[in-house]
Amino acid sequence: MEHDFGLALLRTRFNDEGFPTKTSEEQEEVEERVRHLYQLFHLAMEVDPEEPKLDAQKHILFLRKYLRGLPSKYECLDASQPWLLYWICHSLTILREELTPKEKSEVAQYLALCQCPDGGFAGGPGQNAHLAPTYAAVLALCTVGTEEAYKVIDREKLAQFLRKVRLPSGSFVMNVDGEEDIRGAFCALIVARLINLSLSSDIFCNTAHWVSQCQTYEGGFGGKPGLEAHGGYTLCGFASLALLNAIHLCDINALLRWAVMRQMSFEGGFQGRTNKLFDGCYSFWVGGIFPLIQKFLSKKATNSILDEHWLFHSQALQECILICCQTSKGGFCDKPKVPADVYHTCNTLCGLSLAQYEPLSESAEYPIAQIHPFINLEVSRLRNALEYFYALPQVA
Repeated sequence: MEHDFGLALLRTRFNDEGFPTKTSEEQEEVEERVRHLYQLFHLAMEVDPEEPKLDAQKHILFLRKYLRGLPSKYECLDASQPWLLYWICHSLTILREELTPKEKSEVAQYLALCQCPDGGFAGGPGQNAHLAPTYAAVLALCTVGTEEAYKVIDREKLAQFLRKVRLPSGSFVMNVDGEEDIRGAFCALIVARLINLSLSSDIFCNTAHWVSQCQTYEGGFGGKPGLEAHGGYTLCGFASLALLNAIHLCDINALLRWAVMRQMSFEGGFQGRTNKLFDGCYSFWVGGIFPLIQKFLSKKATNSILDEHWLFHSQALQECILICCQTSKGGFCDKPKVPADVYHTCNTLCGLSLAQYEPLSESAEYPIAQIHPFINLEVSRLRNALEYFYALPQVA
């Protein structure tokens, strides 16, 4: 006999209405894996009511293993080395694990090798500058948070690089002669905000208008105008508008409707697009949208619920992360029976932090640290970086 909670949960399972497809079969397969784990969770609760728990020490060991050197399966990420350092360092910071002074210096020195002579950072030493590893490198250096790390960033040349990848429309390509993508605007704006480059300079002229055109009929944002709404692109687009004080350019009600529909009724986690499977990484990429929406709506609302809870089911998301994505050997995966990796470890931990630190929980002490919802730095690291760079002259 199922627990009452189990019966209620089972009623939320996907129903193909007698018309199975490959997509519906994949959904049902994932739900079956989740159902098995939730049953085990209920049994574990009978022994230990504090379940599910975050096994922080296993995750710290998992991350430190990769900090010492990556196995061959990560060769495909040779052009993403600043990302790997950011995911590992940021995850350790969320878990309240400090790098040693030697480790901090080694991270800073390696990222210095990834900085290009003409500005910006590459995916590895000797490669071409690209906005994605530039974003990752700057955030990793701010996570390290030492003066040595901050001084790695050549702000003047970085501004020159941003001008090279800016298009007349206000959009950005990811690298010189590369693809136009909303991620480019997001990466450029976050980097500029962190290191005190002027957001009102010519670099971001027309950017808000271009980003607003990426909102789709569904309410989310696509990679560029005319493309399908996607969780990662939506956070990039909405955060970009927030940084440019241009949220009024988007349809906030359509965005909220689209975002809440991404939380899966049975699993509790988020999917990235309509009619797709849930994935642990969207705990951040979709979860991070809600604090932004909430901040905007709370200025107009009188309903106190906006000041108390996120506009998604935070408990369901936490249970999904801890029960379905947390692996027994350390690290997090995108869904059950998939190996853990540092990318999903980082973004599920970010989602867990967002879910725990609800609006009235800012002073609470949780086992994990609080992050900024879209800049995605631990809040004290963000504060320290802003204090350092905003004591310097602004770069136009």
